[in-house]
Amino acid sequence: MSLFSLFGALEIGLIFSLVALGVYISFRLLRFPDLTVDGSFPLGGAVCAILIANGFDPFFATLAATAAGAVAGTVTGLLNVRLKIMDLLASILMMIALYSINLRIMGRPNVPLISEPTLFTVLQPEWLSDYVLRPLLLLGIVVLAKLGLDWFFATQKGLAIRATGSNPRMARAQGINTGAMILLGMALSNALVALAGALFAQTQGGADISMGIGTIVIGLAAVIVGESILPSRRLVLATLAVILGAIVYRFFIALALNSDFIGLQAQDLNLVTALLVTFALVIPLLKKRLSAPKKGA
Repeated sequence: MSLFSLFGALEIGLIFSLVALGVYISFRLLRFPDLTVDGSFPLGGAVCAILIANGFDPFFATLAATAAGAVAGTVTGLLNVRLKIMDLLASILMMIALYSINLRIMGRPNVPLISEPTLFTVLQPEWLSDYVLRPLLLLGIVVLAKLGLDWFFATQKGLAIRATGSNPRMARAQGINTGAMILLGMALSNALVALAGALFAQTQGGADISMGIGTIVIGLAAVIVGESILPSRRLVLATLAVILGAIVYRFFIALALNSDFIGLQAQDLNLVTALLVTFALVIPLLKKRLSAPKKGA
């Protein structure tokens, strides 16, 4: 694998580590199966791209995209909490609605950003090449997001969200407004996913209506791979594991698709993802079998 492909895999891995952090909040902390991710990822890209294309500052466009993701997550939570729609169905309804909303926002299937300023072009010094700057800048954003989540989930609100996901009945008995905590957690989760979508659109040179297909699978794959690499119940280590899982996942994907002797092509991406996730799920079972004492020993 070439150095260019290596940096490209790291770049995409860092972007999807934000998706993985968002998926970790909804699936692991809230126990909320959220498919809104497949809609909020392109939502972030759409909002960011259309604002930049219309002359807005890239920093403002990125923040606006993040806020749009938070709104999408909140609406999913409202469908579940206020209208009593099953969590999975609520997220599916929102995901479907976001497809049309994203088309409305962009006005067309895609918005190019090839000649427009982005976070990466604005912050790029003359002495540093583009393919080195982008992973460094993305790494800084991911580290800030991780530290912010670690701090937030150690606060009273954060602990209330974790309690809501762990045991909602006990949380309500302790006076926690579990409905409000679901809304807050879902907003935070999808805000991170939309931020990833905005960064992805800026690194790839535009937003496309189909850019969110399979996002939830990638996020879950990163969470599962990360938990296999670094199993821990401590939140600080769990968020680190999720980030590592996203990066390792993208490296394996890039290695598989760039290995000529294997003969895989771009259309085999979903197959490679399925095999990688299956392998990550089997690892804990193999560990248990190997560590289990033999009968008669």
